[in-house]
Amino acid sequence: MLENLAEVSKTSGSHTKRAAGPQKPKRINQMQIKKTCLQVTMALGLMLGAGAAQAEQQFSAFLTGYSYWDNTPRGSTAIARPVLHRGAGGTGTYADPVTLAVGHVKRGSRSIMDFPAGTRFYFPRLRKYAIVEDLCGDGNAPQNGPCHSGYKGYVWLDIYVDGRRAGNAAANQCMRRLTGIQRAIINPKRNYPVEKGAITETGCRVFR
Repeated sequence: MLENLAEVSKTSGSHTKRAAGPQKPKRINQMQIKKTCLQVTMALGLMLGAGAAQAEQQFSAFLTGYSYWDNTPRGSTAIARPVLHRGAGGTGTYADPVTLAVGHVKRGSRSIMDFPAGTRFYFPRLRKYAIVEDLCGDGNAPQNGPCHSGYKGYVWLDIYVDGRRAGNAAANQCMRRLTGIQRAIINPKRNYPVEKGAITETGCRVFR
């Protein structure tokens, strides 16, 4: 069951993008526990070796989208932590995953990401691989915003839907369509089915 919303906040570097999202998420402690467990699992994997680091883990996340049109600056593909792409993009394959923004904590001039840049995810409902390359959350204390705090106990992830060629209206409709609680896989295997292409431009398809 999806729980659709209309607002979201996202920051690229020092820039801020605002779209829909609840400003007072509930059950923050539960969400922080889930996020910490995922982070500990990743850290243990790195300590135990490359093989263990690739062990995948499934969880439910609150997924939202941002587009070319409501990125910051508007009408751009600017991202804060480039890994595979110079700007937001990706076709959703394992080799070319879609850019994903995550919450972060600001300490002085540093931003500590909820998940490290380069972390891969897979979203079965979208049949897309994604990679952390951007920041979600605005202002001097993004840790107080929904991207880091989460939504009703769920980790908040923000995926790039593109929309540059399809147009602003199509991108907005796509973001509304995909917003909700859905399954995510961190450190996914390489052989999951893929709907290749930019999310909006390929019809913003969702699967059961």
